[in-house]
Amino acid sequence: MKIRDASELDAEACAAIYAPYVEQTAISFELDPPTPAEMAERIARSLETHAWLVLEDEGRVVGYAYAMPMKPRAAYRWSCEVSIYLELGRRRTGGGRALYEALFERLTERGYRTAVAGMTLPNDASVGLHASLGFEPIGTYRNIGWKHNTWHDVAWSQRPLATPTTPPTEPH
Repeated sequence: MKIRDASELDAEACAAIYAPYVEQTAISFELDPPTPAEMAERIARSLETHAWLVLEDEGRVVGYAYAMPMKPRAAYRWSCEVSIYLELGRRRTGGGRALYEALFERLTERGYRTAVAGMTLPNDASVGLHASLGFEPIGTYRNIGWKHNTWHDVAWSQRPLATPTTPPTEPH
């Protein structure tokens, strides 16, 4: 398997990977899967300031991970929210760990200091992956999202990407 920076040309594959999560689960709180064109815009925005990586298996995109701003206010600019999606059936293959490790390296190089991740509960696989990568729980939003005719909690966790400096240098 190979990890590389995504491009807008990967939008169709990423949209296809993401669609079942939107349509069949509460892992994503989106109600309608993004089109390939919408996914291309998301990839482009992420690449401008953060990172978007894809995982290839025999030349085919089978997963992706990306980062985006955690919050829009300026004081949060050294922190980012991260997400990862693998083609259904690819959990516990090592691809998710490899994607996240490569993503964290890119984000650290760009000057980011903290990664946060939200996980709709229950989701033992995601909670386990994040814990194994050094994420620590920081809180849970109770009954925060309504999808598939039920309320869902979202657990939040964070991990350091690098030691904060004082004063910090701007992320780039």
